[in-house]
Amino acid sequence: MNNPMNTAAHPERTREEWQHLDRQHHLHPFTDFKELAGKGSRIISRAEGAYVWDVDGHQILDGMAGLWCVNVGYGRKEIADAVYTQMQQLPYYNNFFQTAHPPAIELARQLTELAPRFKQVFFTGSGSEANDTVLRMIWRYWQLQDQPQRRVVISRKNAYHGSTLGGASLGGFGVVHEQMGTLIPDIVHINQPYWYGEGQDMSPEEFGLLRARELRDTIEEIGADKVAAFIGEPIQGAGGVIIPPATYWPEIQKICDEYGILLVTDEVICGFGRTGEWFGADYFGVKPDLMPVAKGITSGYIPLGGVMVSERVSDVLMGDAGEFYHGFTYSGHPVACAAALANLAILRQEHLVTRIRDDIGPYLQQQLRTLQAHPLVGEVRGLGLFGAIELVADKASHRRFDSKQGVGMRCREHCFQNGLIMRAVSDTMIIAPPFILSHAQVDELVSKAWKCLDLTARSIAG
Repeated sequence: MNNPMNTAAHPERTREEWQHLDRQHHLHPFTDFKELAGKGSRIISRAEGAYVWDVDGHQILDGMAGLWCVNVGYGRKEIADAVYTQMQQLPYYNNFFQTAHPPAIELARQLTELAPRFKQVFFTGSGSEANDTVLRMIWRYWQLQDQPQRRVVISRKNAYHGSTLGGASLGGFGVVHEQMGTLIPDIVHINQPYWYGEGQDMSPEEFGLLRARELRDTIEEIGADKVAAFIGEPIQGAGGVIIPPATYWPEIQKICDEYGILLVTDEVICGFGRTGEWFGADYFGVKPDLMPVAKGITSGYIPLGGVMVSERVSDVLMGDAGEFYHGFTYSGHPVACAAALANLAILRQEHLVTRIRDDIGPYLQQQLRTLQAHPLVGEVRGLGLFGAIELVADKASHRRFDSKQGVGMRCREHCFQNGLIMRAVSDTMIIAPPFILSHAQVDELVSKAWKCLDLTARSIAG
């Protein structure tokens, strides 16, 4: 029987026909629908290792690991087999009503083994749902501590915490907030630790302390008895790979401890090895009370998210608290948990996290920094398998391009047309490749990036 979901079942369909069907029936996330309708989607039909292929057969090096998630690379039979086996045995059952199943239990055990600070795991379907769950847990925790007035959660400008109402309110993207109109109350945003863009009049160390101490100032302004938590990505991903100065996170930890507020590190992108440590909190040496996770937990093969919960919080929630009225139909989905278990096994058996720390991470950072010499590049920064390339109109003064020029988007288009996926965040090009990237593929990525920077420069000049 032909499967209508499989492009192989429709060899007669051309790219144009797929684009027409897409235009007629499919609304894409984070997309200008009118613009896309005018140009047509890229139709990706298969993938293997670090590459994807479009429906016309063009091979593209995926410098973004899907969407920060395909960490073990495409085409891992181990994960596919685990999913197939689980679907045959128990394709679905819920975790409501005092019921559980082995995949969710075992995955929770293994996650707390990876991060011993955490005692329990609450599963969700995505990172956005995980951050909504974080809000619910924060507010419930303080209710149970007889401090229900502690409602304010402090986040950061230019942070991304998801696209649900809760996640988008926690995030600090002004354009998102404008479309929402009304945000969830009791969420306050402070400035981000973006030294290149906002702090070059002082040393990175001084700037890191300055931005961290905005947390103390904001707590004092609001009233310490009203503040519940601070949330931050260890490295801001969708905001442009903003890597905080070394002084930033220790000062944040100190302030949270001083005022007794909960600390949340959003590990949806940083978690499961991308920094060269299992979690971003490990890399920066902080001790969060709650840790939302997703993406790399299954390497994107099946949607799954969760919140890792420290003993401080779980002991309160599991005490004489009564029912926690929160959850999702697919919380701890057995097939997703099976995919995650297979993914974690690959990460361990192939030593991919230590490989990032000791081998491919340093090599990528070394080679990526050769792009600093390009006339368009103001700064190259990175850590582990994160990278960012800031495009500027003038290297000496760091003057930016007029936003109307769309330089970052021009560069992104040149990348796609020349076999490379890099993401554009305004005029910052970012990468987060799969962990299985070889040295030769790093060289390929950097060579293609240089070519695309040249093409972008010509398009600006012309």
